[in-house]
Amino acid sequence: MTDAVDPKSELLRLRATIDNIDAALIFMLAERFRATQQVGHLKADHAMPASDPGREEQQVARLRALAEQAHLDPEFAEKWFKFVVAEVIRHHTEAAEGR
Repeated sequence: MTDAVDPKSELLRLRATIDNIDAALIFMLAERFRATQQVGHLKADHAMPASDPGREEQQVARLRALAEQAHLDPEFAEKWFKFVVAEVIRHHTEAAEGR
């Protein structure tokens, strides 16, 4: 008995799906950074600190819970968030130094 699906065609289909998801993620990250840059300028304009540890802690807990609901490793979600936040804080610091 042979498989009804050609493995090479299925691989191409799955890779196209992955490529589409990657593109969507990039555009969503760009939108996220546009929003956080606005936050950075607001903080800089009002001499607020670049980092908000309390907010970050709340977000980690929220994203870990969302990851569990989505059947995604919460550790991975937390690492991703911390990676993104490090870049956001860098942008906020640059905005504050530019004021």
